Amino acid sequence: MPSTPSAEGQATTPTQSRVVRIFKLLGPGIIAVLAWLGAGDLITSSVAGANYGYAMMWVLAVSLLLRYLIVNIIARFQLCNNQGMTILQGYAQLHPFFGWFLLAYALLMGHLMNAYMIKGAGEALAMLFKIDYPLLCSVAVVLAVWMLVGRNIYSLIEGVMKALLAVMTLAFMALALMSGPDVTGIIKGTIGFSIPPDEGVHGALLVAVSVIGAVAGSVANFVHPYVMRQKGWVGPEHKRVQRNDLLFAVFVGIIINLAIWIVGAEILRPNGIEVNTLADLGKALEMFFGSIGWYIFFIGVFATLFASIAGKTTAFPMLITDAFQQVKPERRERFGKEFHHDPMHKWFMLFILVTPLIWSLPGMPDFVTLTIGVNALNIIGLPVISLGLLIMSNQKSLLDKQYRNNILENIALVFATGLALWVAFQLGVDLFT
Repeated sequence: MPSTPSAEGQATTPTQSRVVRIFKLLGPGIIAVLAWLGAGDLITSSVAGANYGYAMMWVLAVSLLLRYLIVNIIARFQLCNNQGMTILQGYAQLHPFFGWFLLAYALLMGHLMNAYMIKGAGEALAMLFKIDYPLLCSVAVVLAVWMLVGRNIYSLIEGVMKALLAVMTLAFMALALMSGPDVTGIIKGTIGFSIPPDEGVHGALLVAVSVIGAVAGSVANFVHPYVMRQKGWVGPEHKRVQRNDLLFAVFVGIIINLAIWIVGAEILRPNGIEVNTLADLGKALEMFFGSIGWYIFFIGVFATLFASIAGKTTAFPMLITDAFQQVKPERRERFGKEFHHDPMHKWFMLFILVTPLIWSLPGMPDFVTLTIGVNALNIIGLPVISLGLLIMSNQKSLLDKQYRNNILENIALVFATGLALWVAFQLGVDLFT
């Protein structure tokens, strides 16, 4: 006698099951997009578009391509190495320098990236509630994140924030289409490979370095392997779905970054609006959609920043604890492989959430300048990250031939190392002459 299907089985059609499976598989990619799409992308793309039109579009194209290649190689190494290593273990086994560098780099950038996001979230909240004390709003954001992260209610709040982020993203995409983008200008800017003369408060080279840092060199690119691990993607059998998932994430990132850039080039630049504050960027939506556009922007920005702060406060301590345990291996033997079992994990979380508040004090750099400066600093880590990745992703002792880099991937990593060193040198020359 055939078994009677369960109520759950009766309520789920084959089509519904297929849709559910697809959404479950795309989880890490969606989380990666939310981790990447912070104030860095929002500010650097809008400033580049508003100040320089499409002249530096090639910087965004190169950065997005490098992001895909670097993150894909990082993910593939973690999935396919024959020792079951995390990506940080892979770096640490090359030389102790990599473990110490990545520990210091993750601590520094975790602090600084949360610094501009907490400052921006406080300013957005102050604008929405017409409060003249953004520092108090930043403190409220930090307290809210600390109380909510890791608790059951947070998943609901995170869902609301993602929905608000989606509304703002759709508004920017609609605005980009309505503005009638110059396709010829976009193509010329993408293949132009030139740095235009400085315009506005932020120099062209600094903006270019900030775009590269925010996209290709961001330490947030290391978040993806930890999300994969939580998802249960731990072996070579997950390599194909990981790659497709990452392609989806990068494609969404391209659309969003391009929309923001177009808004800067087609609306802000012709109207002589420089992006020096959040309010300047909000003018674009306000000009086309009225007061509702203003609210969509600031609510969306707050949602973006709050979700990013919470995400980094959750993910960065795992990265930092992993790096710490590479330089102090006895801690992993003592506390096991679950990072949150290590008491230092909570202290690292407190460090990257609370200490950034000093950047919200009166007299500190404004939000836009801080965002561009911090993302430009990401370039410091790119040569070390790409060079180390180049070595370990070609190690015969750890990876079978089919999982090692092909010639194009090796060329891309060499190019990323050279590009980072060149722009860092040029920026140094520009600052000291």
